[in-house]
Amino acid sequence: MVADESLSKYRPKGEYVGKAYRLDDATGRYIEYIKSTLPKGTTFEGMKIVVDCANGAAYKTTPWLLRELGAEVISIYDKPDGVNINLDCGTLHMETLQKTVLDNKADVGIAHDGDGDRTLLCDEKGNMIDGDQIIGMYAVELGIMGNLKKDTVVATVMSNLGLEKFLEKYGIKMIRTKVGDRYVAEKMLAGGYNLGGEQSGHIISLDTNTTGDGPITAVQVLNFIKNKNVSLSKLASGIKLFPQVLLNVEVERRQDMKSIPEIAVAIKKAEDKLNGRGRVLVRASGTEPKIRVMLEGEDHKMITQLGRDISKVIKAKMT
Repeated sequence: MVADESLSKYRPKGEYVGKAYRLDDATGRYIEYIKSTLPKGTTFEGMKIVVDCANGAAYKTTPWLLRELGAEVISIYDKPDGVNINLDCGTLHMETLQKTVLDNKADVGIAHDGDGDRTLLCDEKGNMIDGDQIIGMYAVELGIMGNLKKDTVVATVMSNLGLEKFLEKYGIKMIRTKVGDRYVAEKMLAGGYNLGGEQSGHIISLDTNTTGDGPITAVQVLNFIKNKNVSLSKLASGIKLFPQVLLNVEVERRQDMKSIPEIAVAIKKAEDKLNGRGRVLVRASGTEPKIRVMLEGEDHKMITQLGRDISKVIKAKMT
């Protein structure tokens, strides 16, 4: 028991309590490690890069790293004050990054989230490049080098069908897991795969780190661009993402949707309408009293209406 007073005799005292040590050059060591994941002699000279640091963990690391690699860096949202982390910036708010890239005629924009494990990109035209597109580019480049284990990547049920179709052209298989980078990592370790990630920008490359690492993801993609001498828009151009609609239906009680035949009928009706040219995913939120209804397809208007039809049935049967 935590409240058991007899535990006190087991607690260390005096000099045995332990000591704290400060690693003053931790950032420098981390940057050197990131550089070690790139081929020797890699340089980003001639590249102009905008970095949105989200006022978070990577506010110093990524700009410093890129400058050491020779890039011209414009750093924004790099002044954390303890309360402004992710505030209207970072991977959830790309608008300022996109505008800054265009205004400065930059080659690439990089956005992190507050804890620095996610990366999304912006191409030279101001277009957002999401995690699915990053996975696609990454997988193909690893495949060309013969470094993509089992010719397979791991993604989640939320990853776009367009990514799956793109990978198929290169003979790359995509395995889906539940939403959450922990499930991606578990599947990668269990199956012996070395690349996976989420649409949100959590990219896991087990050849370079054991978890998602925003700065590492960023420099790997920059290296692909540099080696191929192409723009980011060109590198990502082959990945045609399907229109995607996500609706959240608030429900009063948790209930197994499989036990409600009307919901199954509504989902089946939508799938029949898509006729293999799209995807329907209906799942309960793991954190909120909501049912998430996601549809993908070639026709945005159609999938929006189908999503609303399913949502109406869920609302009627679960509230």
